[in-house]
Amino acid sequence: MLRSIFGEPPRQWEGQPLEAVQAVERFIRLLQEQERQNRDQVVKRRTYAIWAEGLLRSLDELEQSVYAAGRYAERVKRSTLEEMSAEERLDYYRHVYYDKNAFIRVFSLLDKLGTLLNDLLELRTERVKRQFSYFTVLRAMRQKNQHTRLAYGLQELKERYGDAMNRLRKRRNLEIHHMNSELQDDLFQSLHSEKMRIDPYLENITLNLRDLEEGWEMVYRSLALSFRYAYPIVKS
Repeated sequence: MLRSIFGEPPRQWEGQPLEAVQAVERFIRLLQEQERQNRDQVVKRRTYAIWAEGLLRSLDELEQSVYAAGRYAERVKRSTLEEMSAEERLDYYRHVYYDKNAFIRVFSLLDKLGTLLNDLLELRTERVKRQFSYFTVLRAMRQKNQHTRLAYGLQELKERYGDAMNRLRKRRNLEIHHMNSELQDDLFQSLHSEKMRIDPYLENITLNLRDLEEGWEMVYRSLALSFRYAYPIVKS
């Protein structure tokens, strides 16, 4: 959808993101087949199917936001708002919008995955923490020593992308609870004067995009791993 903004055709899934999509779709098809063949536990199966379909939509929205953030970043050539033309400044703010949208979606999607895994694997994480996150579910798997193959794989991904995810988490918390990046840029602009030679440099767009790409990779790899593991559980 967002590629049309840049005059480009719609995205076609390929590579490892495609494998993640296919794993989720296979899981959904199994649930739908079971529902037609056996009316027992129809509510539970339909719930899982709806949750999985929601994850597919979220994955699509995340990928589009990551892509748009990168495309608008390509148009930003100067390091300060003061040096930018009006059009370049608009492109910078468009980049900020999609970048922000994307890093918030990274954690939102993971938390949705955690909700599904918690219920499907009967981890009962809500007994320990009523409002739990994806990472709380991972911890619950390790502490209970349950589903160790999946727990090990997801933990390995968490550690592999740990540095980038920690930076993304800080930016997410800053956006939700404190001052966002646009207001910080405006603050530097307002303080800029002859007496206070504060150059209003923008955030490191290149580093932010690299972190975002790593967050995106962690998401689709975690989805693929989780749904490959979940398929035989539902099928049995």
